[in-house]
Amino acid sequence: MSLGTTTTTQQDGVEALLQNARFELMPFDSFDDEIQHLPDDATIAITTSPQLGIERTVERTEQAAEQGYDVVPHIAARYVEGTDHLESIAQRLTDAGVTDIFVPGGDREEPAGSFESAYELLSALEEMPYSFDEVGITGYPEGHDFISDGTLSESMARKEPYATYIVTQLCYDPETVLDWIETIRARGVDLPVEVGIPGVMKYQRLLQISQKVGVGDSIEFLRKTTGILGFVRQLVGSRGTYKPDDLIDGLAPYVDDEEYDIRGVHIYTFNQTPDTEAWRRSRLDS
Repeated sequence: MSLGTTTTTQQDGVEALLQNARFELMPFDSFDDEIQHLPDDATIAITTSPQLGIERTVERTEQAAEQGYDVVPHIAARYVEGTDHLESIAQRLTDAGVTDIFVPGGDREEPAGSFESAYELLSALEEMPYSFDEVGITGYPEGHDFISDGTLSESMARKEPYATYIVTQLCYDPETVLDWIETIRARGVDLPVEVGIPGVMKYQRLLQISQKVGVGDSIEFLRKTTGILGFVRQLVGSRGTYKPDDLIDGLAPYVDDEEYDIRGVHIYTFNQTPDTEAWRRSRLDS
């Protein structure tokens, strides 16, 4: 690590990361049950589902906002049908009191309309009579399976003027995250970073999800953290359940470093909120 200094105590860093953690939920049928396990003042990010489309994301956003949660909907560009559809979504979100949106490109193979990228949607939104205080874009600490590093760099440079923060893709290795932040800072990107971490869940499910979203290096890291025998012991000792303690402990010393500007964690719960929230509370109480 080469940026700044690390003067934060371990527990202070853990508290800074977890006190205001953001919880990502998928807008499935389990949403109503999952949200009940989260704090009343939680910030909830709601994904765009390939199966359900962006309409369900907007509906769940309106529902959660009505319940008093701070909500950050994912407005995935390739799921929006065009400028009229985008303006309708922006109006509904504004009416619901939403002030923060996250704009990924979306993993739909063929776009639903004219927006093929997050940049195209962000630039179109700029011309509309609706604005949001916070706008998040995606960061890839381990790169992307189908997009070159150069293209990712160019894409971030184009999106940065429209954004106020970055959310990273799922990653298990704090060193990888910190190195990536150093890289984007060297390119002049100074947006604060929300580090995407997995929630608490069974190893088998987590590995399946990781393979699906293309974080192969992270899978290898998870397996070799303490060597293969250590990995097996970890599986047995944890009763097959992963907890992101190593990630939090590795990031904690850097949270007060203005150069890294890590402002919190974005927890990919995969709709497994009870165990994740119990773990978060236990770390805050320790």
